[in-house]
Amino acid sequence: MPEPLTLDTFRADLAECLFLEPDDVDLADNPLDSGLDSLRIVTLLERWQAAGAQVTFVELAERTSFAQWWQLLTERSRGADHADA
Repeated sequence: MPEPLTLDTFRADLAECLFLEPDDVDLADNPLDSGLDSLRIVTLLERWQAAGAQVTFVELAERTSFAQWWQLLTERSRGADHADA
């Protein structure tokens, strides 16, 4: 079963794809400017959908910061723990 989607797991997922430490992920950064390509975004999307987020690739692509992604994911997650810790 996938790990629940929390801010910590969100940062960890991003960090894995960006080859960073989770604490080095700046939520104000633009995903594309940070180095994410469409394949990595799809990989993240599938992981987050498995954790209960009901979002699409287009919805993510329309947002210009990781913070906007997190807001969308928390709004569209079912049964997930949204702790900011």
